[in-house]
Amino acid sequence: MSSYMPWNTEHAESLIAAEQRQAQAFYGDDGHGATAMLPILHALQGAFGYVPPDAVPLIADRLNISKAEVRGVISFYHDFRDAPPGRHVIKLCRAEACQANGSERTAAHLADAHGLHPGATVNSVTLQNVYCLGNCALGPAALVDDVLMAGVDVSAADALITRLQEQP
Repeated sequence: MSSYMPWNTEHAESLIAAEQRQAQAFYGDDGHGATAMLPILHALQGAFGYVPPDAVPLIADRLNISKAEVRGVISFYHDFRDAPPGRHVIKLCRAEACQANGSERTAAHLADAHGLHPGATVNSVTLQNVYCLGNCALGPAALVDDVLMAGVDVSAADALITRLQEQP
């Protein structure tokens, strides 16, 4: 379980400025624009748990790009969230090796039995799709609150959901 701070414009502006400075130091002249966007988005999500909509115009103004470009990057990359996550986050691997080991059955079961669809939060648990956690031989794999788990089949998923919902 991760602990995030509530949205704070001043802190967001500080993070954006710091990441842009690092990008400029690393990339030189290319670091002042859109090149800095991914590190900025990661920093904001690391601090707030998601990329708040109020951050979009701050990023666009700072990088001199459109708000549509920022929203496009956020929506393109599966790892970025535009809403706060639940208290617990399950990142279920949907890559080929995990599919061969049953991740599609696990995902379908989470949706059918628990109403938990990718990108949704139900009873304090958020489900996200990811594509390869590097645990292919022991799939289906999942990251649960940033802890790697192997063999997340239907029965393991049920036990996991029960355990997570019982935790504060």
